[in-house]
Amino acid sequence: MQMATTQTPEQMAQVLEQGAKALGLQLSPAQQQKLLAYQALLAKWNKVYNLTALRDPAQMMTHHLLDSLAAVAAFAGAQRVLDVGAGGGLPGIVLAIWAAEAEPQMQITLVDTVQKKTAFLTQVKAELSLSNVSVIHARVEELPHEQQFDVITSRAFAELKDFIDWSNHLLQQGGHFLALKGVLPQAEIDRLPSGWQVSKIQALQVPGLDAERHLIFINRIAL
Repeated sequence: MQMATTQTPEQMAQVLEQGAKALGLQLSPAQQQKLLAYQALLAKWNKVYNLTALRDPAQMMTHHLLDSLAAVAAFAGAQRVLDVGAGGGLPGIVLAIWAAEAEPQMQITLVDTVQKKTAFLTQVKAELSLSNVSVIHARVEELPHEQQFDVITSRAFAELKDFIDWSNHLLQQGGHFLALKGVLPQAEIDRLPSGWQVSKIQALQVPGLDAERHLIFINRIAL
């Protein structure tokens, strides 16, 4: 069992600021404040709702917040983003806090099948005044085709084949999937559904995290 490391709010803020700078991100004081408030909510609700296996706030900072922040630049220019299996809000909430200032046109929709998780996400949206966030309690495969997104993302959600099969009806023409993965999932890539291809693989370096992280970009094959 891992022992929790006690860090003061000031120390946590410093880890966030230094980690963001290492990622090439300039976070405003308001962005930093909201990210720290989100992490505090995640730690608080996690005691009852089991939103993440991590219990140590210091680990949450590196494994969740900085891990998600490492990917946000890949969403630059997106208009409508869908986070499938949003869980505790990773990367969706972190992306929304960053995008509110960095990409003000971006709207993020978070979908999850677990009611306690969408209840948490709804609370975070309210407490942090995230007007660019929508929360849906549903199975992604049951969402209406009329809702279209230019980027559909997931983090630790499902095998790539299932991710695409369940949600590709929501991907607008010219859009792409962006999967956040750990070790490069070559076997999953080899099992991609017909008509889909990996267009780019980007390795990520997360400050303070000694583990592999990859972004997998997937597009329709042009006919």
